Amino acid sequence: MGGSAPTAPVEVGKEYDVKIEDIAREGDGIARIEGFVIFVPETQVGDQVKIQIEKVMRRFAIGHKV
Repeated sequence: MGGSAPTAPVEVGKEYDVKIEDIAREGDGIARIEGFVIFVPETQVGDQVKIQIEKVMRRFAIGHKV
């Protein structure tokens, strides 16, 4: 009721297979699920990796390689 948090297409603790499409300024890889940005440290553009979501924010999520 009246919750202002948009629903992200990912959930904390869940695993996803993603492709790293870009690199952030800080050097983390960037993957997208349904357009939603996920930062994945220690990855490079073109990597196909299985990730686990650590944290979901309003506009992006942070995950790590499994």
